[in-house]
Amino acid sequence: MVDLSPERIQELIDTYAIPWAINIGFALLIFIVGRIVVGVIVSTFIKLMGKSKYDPMLVNFLGSILRAVLMLVVIIASLNQLSVDTTSLVAIIGAAGLAIGLSLQDSLKNFAAGVMLLVFKPIRSGDFVDAGGTSGTVQNIGIFTTTLNTPDNKEVIVPNGRIYGDNITNYSAKETRRVDMVFGIGYDDDILKAKNILLELTEQDDRILKDPAPVVVVAELGDSSVNFAVRPWAKTADFWGVKFDFTEKVKLRFDEEGISIPFPQMDVHVHKNESE
Repeated sequence: MVDLSPERIQELIDTYAIPWAINIGFALLIFIVGRIVVGVIVSTFIKLMGKSKYDPMLVNFLGSILRAVLMLVVIIASLNQLSVDTTSLVAIIGAAGLAIGLSLQDSLKNFAAGVMLLVFKPIRSGDFVDAGGTSGTVQNIGIFTTTLNTPDNKEVIVPNGRIYGDNITNYSAKETRRVDMVFGIGYDDDILKAKNILLELTEQDDRILKDPAPVVVVAELGDSSVNFAVRPWAKTADFWGVKFDFTEKVKLRFDEEGISIPFPQMDVHVHKNESE
């Protein structure tokens, strides 16, 4: 028969009810206070990262991870107050994290690469780059992928792991670029005259910088032509305009001055056998 005497009830209250009530109260207090502290820490972290001019997407993502980790610590502390053995819980969480990490290796690789791209900024939105096997203008750098817009207006989405794990050529990183061009003339043409024409054309184009000065030199005595290397400098935004316009002007001016641009050719000598 169950003993429900006043003395027994008082003993149960003193032994179980009051201690459990106290533990539950402290656990709730730990959870509530911990949640407030986590909110303050995460808010401060986001503000500090925002002042450092990091990408807002990266800041918010890191803030979410920090909040999740700190809240997990608060929950474990609350459970400890209730005398719950959290060793098994931590082991289960660790095993689950390992399993998820192994199954999402590529995604984690892309995430890590995305973080590095957003932190160190080797490329920025609006840059024209050659990265991940694709050339195009950077439209957006995300946590897992980067979106490029090709010159013929195609959108290409490249995993960040491919971009950060390979060479990156950023054509927009510098304010100026050298325009490398080669023009060939015939062996019978006047070399000095052709050189002066090329120098004159570089002086006439306002987009070509004076410093550093353009270089016009005889670079090679080819099989069919004498090849000039023309290397002016221009602002990065003017690179293609200078290259295309200058090539057209050279052809028109050479035609006016009677300077030939020879086709590849080969001299064939036929020797007849005397006995024949």
